[in-house]
Amino acid sequence: MNIISSTRESITSRSMADISLRSTLRILWTLLAALVFLSRSSAAPAFGGTDKAMMYLAQYGYLSPSVRNPSSGHIMDESSWRRAISEFQSFAGLNSTGELDEDTVKLMSLPRCGVKDKVGFGESRAKRYALQGSRWRVKNLTYKISKYPSRLNRDAVDAELAKAFSVWSDYTDLTFTQKRSGQVHIEVRFEKGEHGDRDPFDGPGGTLAHAYFPVYGGDAHFDDAEMWSINSHRGTNLFQVAAHEFGHSLGLYHSDVKSALMAPFYRGYNPAFQLDQDDVQGIQALYGHKTQLDIGGAVAPSPTVPRVTTQQPSSEDPGLCSDPNIDTIFNSADGGTFIFKGENYWRLTENGVAAGYPRQISRAWPGLPGNIDAAFTYKNGKTYFFKGSKYWRYKGQKMDGEYPKEISEGFTGIPDNIDAALVWSGNGKIYFYKGSKFWRFDPAQRPPVKSTYPKPLSNWEGIPDNIDAALQYTNGYTYFFKGGSYWRFNDRTFSVDTDNPAFPRSTAYWWLGCSSAPRGTVGGNARITAHDDRSDDDVGDIIFDSGLKSSAPRSFFWFRK
Repeated sequence: MNIISSTRESITSRSMADISLRSTLRILWTLLAALVFLSRSSAAPAFGGTDKAMMYLAQYGYLSPSVRNPSSGHIMDESSWRRAISEFQSFAGLNSTGELDEDTVKLMSLPRCGVKDKVGFGESRAKRYALQGSRWRVKNLTYKISKYPSRLNRDAVDAELAKAFSVWSDYTDLTFTQKRSGQVHIEVRFEKGEHGDRDPFDGPGGTLAHAYFPVYGGDAHFDDAEMWSINSHRGTNLFQVAAHEFGHSLGLYHSDVKSALMAPFYRGYNPAFQLDQDDVQGIQALYGHKTQLDIGGAVAPSPTVPRVTTQQPSSEDPGLCSDPNIDTIFNSADGGTFIFKGENYWRLTENGVAAGYPRQISRAWPGLPGNIDAAFTYKNGKTYFFKGSKYWRYKGQKMDGEYPKEISEGFTGIPDNIDAALVWSGNGKIYFYKGSKFWRFDPAQRPPVKSTYPKPLSNWEGIPDNIDAALQYTNGYTYFFKGGSYWRFNDRTFSVDTDNPAFPRSTAYWWLGCSSAPRGTVGGNARITAHDDRSDDDVGDIIFDSGLKSSAPRSFFWFRK
């Protein structure tokens, strides 16, 4: 009996063990299946340390706000996660990989404005400057500082904020008057942590400030936990952050142009600060141009953008009128427009060529040879000249360092012997043209030229191959020159502009003031290439905000029409 009993107990034990093992295996398989399901339905487990990134993307409009609320039970699929990262990368000027890579994480860690980058989750945003949709209906605005920063002198703060407001009044008819009490349009406060608007500050770094659009009152709040500074590389510069926030108070969203003031990231104190053309176009789209004009249509003098304010006498140059082909044309940092041809240069006026020209290039820009291929002035105020395989950099008319240098050294990915170059206002990037191709160069990107370049010049619809020169002019249009003719390019429609007379037109008549030159259309407007291999992807890589109306009035500089 004992043997039988022991046998039964042994069998029973083995059966129970088998049952226990099967149960354990079922549980393990269930858990494994659940993990597989979760990995497919939510990208978060597939990426290490993504919680903070998800909170960031939700906070700034790339993911649903419910992601920030753990009790919402929000489940995010992998495509949404990757799309959110890709949109952030695209907006921030990074390679749009959809991967939470090192560069993306690094950019997310930068101090920045607390206003969302996107209008709303699931909505697309316009590129270049973006308008929130509301604006002040009056132009004489008032503001008061209800609560000052704890570490700065009040008078110094008053002066810095007044200077920040003047950034916007320099280019519009807006005025800003500080009041000490009573109702105002814009209230400014320096606060810590939670401060009554359910959008608490996070201490040093992270969110520096936030502001409300006009429809929501226009108030601006600054994190008093930051080490605010004035005219110093230490701490966080109050003037630059305030000027940015006041842009929101006036109705501007964030811009995806890196050099724009309205870009969301704080990139340190810039003692040579000036408003980017993208910012100027944005604020003028809301409030119009400054109506106090100098001769030539320039706005009233601004402390940040020097310009010529007196009319220069014009004269016809017989040699230039008989042969209006040019080597290059560019705008200088002081607001002048110059053309180079051979060993000489001319300065243009409203009506043609300034008196007293031509002059020798080598005397005005010591060390610079003649027969230049291309030139442009970048946003840093420095002018770059290109010839053959070399380039030179000048600050004003003084060589800025040891030059010449190899194009392959300073502009990696750009070929030698280029035809033309310009800085395009559509995205602030540099474009180089040669033969039937063009390249886009972004100094802030690595590599600066994407592997998808060069691309066919036919993408710039209506522009011929083998151009002589190109110019982003001060009236907001892009111009291309070839063989004594020029084309005006409409950045909004991304094609040669339509007007009467049609393009191309005579460079001699419309730019050089040659009265005997033809005023109407010259030549044909057909492409020289035998085929057009443009693709939608190519066009999409160039076009910035083709649906937005240009802020430059068509009457601006009548002779350029």
